Amino acid sequence: MNWFGRLFGKKDTDDETPRIAHVFFTNTLTERKELFVPQKPGLVLMYSCGPTVYDRAHIGNLRAYVFSDTITRVLEAAGYRVRRVINITDVGHLVGDGDRGEDKIAVGAAREHTTPEKIAARYTKLFLEDIRDLGIDTDEITFPHATEYIQQQVALAKTLEEKGFAYRLPDGLYFDTAKFPGYGKLGGVRDAQLEAGARVEVVKGKHHPADFVLWRGAKPGDLQQWDSPWGRGNPGWHIECSAMSRSLLGQELDIHTGGEDHIAVHHNNEIAQSEAANGRTFVHYWMHCAFLTMEGQKASKSIGNVVYLSDIKERDFHPLTLRYFFLQAHYRTPLSFSWDALAAAASALERLWKLVSEVAEESRRKTEPSEALDHFLATVRDDLSTPQALGILWESLKSEDFTPEEKWGLIEAADAHLGLSLIAPPVIQATVPEADLPDTVRDALKKREEARSAKDFAEADRLRNEIEQAGYKVGDRPEGPLVTRV
Repeated sequence: MNWFGRLFGKKDTDDETPRIAHVFFTNTLTERKELFVPQKPGLVLMYSCGPTVYDRAHIGNLRAYVFSDTITRVLEAAGYRVRRVINITDVGHLVGDGDRGEDKIAVGAAREHTTPEKIAARYTKLFLEDIRDLGIDTDEITFPHATEYIQQQVALAKTLEEKGFAYRLPDGLYFDTAKFPGYGKLGGVRDAQLEAGARVEVVKGKHHPADFVLWRGAKPGDLQQWDSPWGRGNPGWHIECSAMSRSLLGQELDIHTGGEDHIAVHHNNEIAQSEAANGRTFVHYWMHCAFLTMEGQKASKSIGNVVYLSDIKERDFHPLTLRYFFLQAHYRTPLSFSWDALAAAASALERLWKLVSEVAEESRRKTEPSEALDHFLATVRDDLSTPQALGILWESLKSEDFTPEEKWGLIEAADAHLGLSLIAPPVIQATVPEADLPDTVRDALKKREEARSAKDFAEADRLRNEIEQAGYKVGDRPEGPLVTRV
């Protein structure tokens, strides 16, 4: 039984017509907030752009998956069934996102002296572990690999050629954007923007700079190549999403998500090839999350300013701290990461877990509806207004105007929508008072704080290891270091 049923005593049955609540989303296609209405009552078909598995996903990448998971949670709690697909790109995505250059998978394989298949398997596994740590239920999502859908990609490219939307060049098959009048409609991207700033590449023989490759001819030394009507080669990056979404969800999707960097080229290319081939609307609601920035710059492996979830865990932060950090900002707002900001999120989440545990005991986990619950639901269903929803949760739990049972009803709803493990908070190990620490540990702790103040992070990490070898863990919080036993 879902949280709604527990709250109002309503049992879930297969033949029961679900109660559907109104949900509003900002649609990138129309550039306005709209009431969400799926094609089929009660069912949502949702596709999210997944990782290119040549390296580990950094926390900037991971923001997009917490975002799409929050969409899913809000829709399911509102009464919808959601069928989800997240693709795994294990071929076709070139360095620089252009039409020429090395495939990222080949780059990763060369870097680690292994095969494309092994590099893809390794980083797919790590990606799935990361998103599970962030509270995402991977059992309810389909994760197709691009290499498993080569024939579907070939068939789609062939359809485009037969319909006159594609042309051949010596190095492959290209989509002719001039034949698709609506090209660039997502995000209001126009020819001048594409020519001046988008990630398109000048290739001899292309009819227009925005034309993009559907199938590449094989180059000497290519590790991944297949037969096609255009000879041996491999698919372009954009074609995989159109082919896999059509195979698994059908020709029309309700929601397609991704990062805002996908709007100008990748998602406009998906729209063009899908609608040209199918003759119908590809996606009804496009939703995009903003960048995560690091000291004002977009988090990017090419810049070298990335942080991984493993780094966060190594510093003794619970991985859901990152989820809480993401939820503190609206998904369409750029979010700036710092370790101090993460530490503040950790302190807040730990206090929330402690408060929830107290309410669980006081209410005996019995629920009652309340104005706070109504306010929370209306807020989170209004374009995923998670910062305001968190504010309502905090204010209501600290208020004396609500009974423990009303607070527990709110907690159950917040847990379903936000995914912060509120119903079953993790056990937080008790801190060790400074007076109880050995002199050597107290001394190392003091020196480590001095190193952190001087931004000598290498020395701070060395001292952390020294403290851990003595049997203690250090967690950094705004109010100072938090020390627990290993």
